[in-house]
Amino acid sequence: MATFWNMPYFDKPTFSVGGGGGAGAIWVGGDSTEADGEKVQEAAQQLRQNSDYQTDYKGSWELATENSGISAMHAVLMPTNKVIMFDATNFGPSKIQLPPGDCRPIPSRPGEVDCWAHSVEFDIDSHLLRPLKVLTNTWCSSGSLDVDGTLVQTGGWRDGGRGVRYLDSCTTCNWEEHPVALSAQRWYASQHVLPDGRMFVVGGRRQFTYEFVPARGKTNARRQNFFLPLLKRTTDLVENNLYPFVNLNTDGNLFIFANNRSILLDYNTNSVVREYPILEGGSRNYPSSAASALLPLRLRGSVKRVVAEVIVCGGAPSMSSKDAEVGNFQPALSTCGRLDLNKPGAQWRVEYMPTPRVMGDMLLLPNADVLIINGAKRGSAGWNFAVEPNFEPLVYRPMNPRGSRFFPMSPSTIPRMYHSTSVVLPDGKILVAGSNPNDGYNFTVEFPTELRVEKFYPHYLDPVLVDHRPVLMNADKSKELKYGDKGQVTITLKDTDLTVANCKVTMYTPPYTTHGYSQNQRMLVLRLKEVELVGFNKYDIRFSTPPNSNIAPPGYYLLFVVNRGIPSNGMWVRIQ
Repeated sequence: MATFWNMPYFDKPTFSVGGGGGAGAIWVGGDSTEADGEKVQEAAQQLRQNSDYQTDYKGSWELATENSGISAMHAVLMPTNKVIMFDATNFGPSKIQLPPGDCRPIPSRPGEVDCWAHSVEFDIDSHLLRPLKVLTNTWCSSGSLDVDGTLVQTGGWRDGGRGVRYLDSCTTCNWEEHPVALSAQRWYASQHVLPDGRMFVVGGRRQFTYEFVPARGKTNARRQNFFLPLLKRTTDLVENNLYPFVNLNTDGNLFIFANNRSILLDYNTNSVVREYPILEGGSRNYPSSAASALLPLRLRGSVKRVVAEVIVCGGAPSMSSKDAEVGNFQPALSTCGRLDLNKPGAQWRVEYMPTPRVMGDMLLLPNADVLIINGAKRGSAGWNFAVEPNFEPLVYRPMNPRGSRFFPMSPSTIPRMYHSTSVVLPDGKILVAGSNPNDGYNFTVEFPTELRVEKFYPHYLDPVLVDHRPVLMNADKSKELKYGDKGQVTITLKDTDLTVANCKVTMYTPPYTTHGYSQNQRMLVLRLKEVELVGFNKYDIRFSTPPNSNIAPPGYYLLFVVNRGIPSNGMWVRIQ
């Protein structure tokens, strides 16, 4: 029997009449009349009808495969339902070979070839691998999907630093490379899709600039590289501003966060629209790597009323990386800062996680909760610069009252340290892979190169909730959407009380995840128009599509129907 949620971390309980209590419940007390009592009971009944199903289930783990072939430094879900994983070309032999006769020439050693794969396609259902041939070095690179579902991947180390690589969305495709397409070397840069479909790439080691990814096969000139003072101003002795956090605001400008400072950038005029307050307490970008995301955008009416909030969780003291070089592993940060991008006089509101975390991933779940996973409790990102793995995922519920938003989940047993990744899958599970704090593949150290791939089953996949889970019909067929239009999907569901009040439709763009940052991640909670019971266990769900490309940049999204916190299977949709 489904009940209300178990107690969250740091909850100050104010429980409802007739429920087991939990975040979001109401407290009723004081003097009341009989009429008041009836109103209270009606309110409590309405609350129970519209509240999320919750149980004491804290998730579970499945070992998907013992050998992913390569250690997943970078990962992205493709519209083919395959996950592309890759590391770097300079890490030596991997554990999967390229097809015979298809070896890679080694640029630094003319005449020599490398017959080991450094990129794979992972089938999320069968767990089978297909080796992919990447030519230039993708070490610490960036990427995102374009409007056609092609992975556009940029930068890396040395021969890969100016490269743009393309992997089309098909099950037989392989990498296409343009090694000098960018105007600058981009190592540890970030990438984001813009409202017009172009791609913005910013930063990288000693690169205080941004540029736009050129059209396929074209090359950027030097003059197409634009100075961004924020990056120079935020460079510490150990940098602390690599892989800057980038999010498209609802006004079409870009929010950029580096180290502990942030701005709103008009990239068309190369002008700073707004500077935000400093997020105090430590550094938040590589190597003091925090986790960050734009919280789900809830579309309820006018675009001007859409609240755009960024959250940044964890990180490390500014000199943590330097201290770790000599074996002094500083405690990671346990603070989270949350900022309303469009609020006049916006200030960071600080919350505390149950445990400190550096190098964690932050993912937006299909039901609009947030998952924080992977990382360590002490140290920083870098070669064996961290200890004390943080095995315990956290769910953060952004709509709960402050003090009742964090919920610890069941821990893994596999350390996921530097160079680990995670991916939201169409079935709502989380793929977890990678971890390699070593310069090469090393299996005999405290934190060895990790090739095991896990799947984490979040709280909403409790087996007792299976009858309350919607099933999207025709989910195997992708759907085309237009801006400012009407959309409809059909689900089957055993519950007979589904309404606009207890149902959600979410759209999620699969991010490119590396180094604790999921680039281009975005979730929309769409405006519902109607929920209609049209047959036995069958509902038509009608909704408004996103109003414009500032809200939803063009491209592929996973669409989910959520019944009182329980998401359906995902359906691929494309909007443009």
